[in-house]
Amino acid sequence: MGGFRKRWAGWVWILLILVLGGAGVSADTDSFYFVQISDTHWGARDGVALTRRAVAVINALPVPIECVVHTGDIMADNIEKGKVVQDGLAALAPLKVPIHFVPGNHDILASNPRKTYEAYQAAFGPVASTAEYRGVVFIFMFTEPLRSDYRLPGYDPMSWLTAQLKAAAGRPVLLFYHAPQVADFHHNQFYPGWSDRTRLKWEKILTGGSVKAIITGHFHRDELHWVGDIPMYVGEPITRFWDRQPALRLYEYRKGHLGYRTIYLEDERKPPEE
Repeated sequence: MGGFRKRWAGWVWILLILVLGGAGVSADTDSFYFVQISDTHWGARDGVALTRRAVAVINALPVPIECVVHTGDIMADNIEKGKVVQDGLAALAPLKVPIHFVPGNHDILASNPRKTYEAYQAAFGPVASTAEYRGVVFIFMFTEPLRSDYRLPGYDPMSWLTAQLKAAAGRPVLLFYHAPQVADFHHNQFYPGWSDRTRLKWEKILTGGSVKAIITGHFHRDELHWVGDIPMYVGEPITRFWDRQPALRLYEYRKGHLGYRTIYLEDERKPPEE
C-alpha cells in the first residue's frame, strides 16, 4: 500500500509539472522577470500621462515581476519644480512592485550639479544603490560625471562600482545607468560618447567583475552593444521625442542570460488583431 501511495504521489508531481508547463508558467527557479522604463521627461509634453499608462500596462502583465527600473531622464531639466515631481511620483504610485531610479543628464544637471544633486536625492533617493533579486545583484548608479567630466562632492563612480563588484563576491550582477559609453548615432551622423580614456578605464572595471549585462537608456531607441563578452542593452523611451514610439521592456533573466520583450504603449490600447 505504501509503495502505491509513493507511485501515485510521483505521478501527481509529473502531472502538475506538465500542467504548469502547458499553462506557460516556468518551473525554473533560476528564471525571473523585471521591467525597464526610461526617459519619461516629466514636465515635457505628455511624459506624466504616458508614465501613468506604463504603470497600468506593467500592473497587467501576465507574469510576476520582481521590480521596475527607471534608467534615467526622469525629469526634463526641471527637478526643482516640486509640482512636476509630485505629479510624476503620483503616476508611479499604483505600481505593485518596487521601483529603482537611476539619474540621467536631465535630472542632475552638469550646469548646476550641486543643487540639482540635492533635489534629486530629496525626490528619488541616493544616486547609487544596490538591490538583490533571486541571487542576482542589481547595481543602479549615476555615471554622468564620467560622461560630462565633472565631479559631485563625495561621489566617485569608478571607486564606488569597484567596491560593489567586490561586495558581490562572484554573484551575477546586472548594472544599470543612463547613457551608454558608445557614440550616439542620429540624424545620420555619430556624436561622441564618453572620452576614450574614461571609457577604457570604465570597461576595464566592468570586465573584471561578474557583470552579466548592462542596461541603459538615453538614446531613445533600442540598441545592442558589447563590452567584451557583456551585452549592453539600450532601452526605448516612454516619451515621444523625435517621433519615437513610447515603449517599455519586459526582461527575463534565465540561468545567467538576459532576454527582453518590447511592449509598445500605444499598441496596448488597440484591440488584438484576429
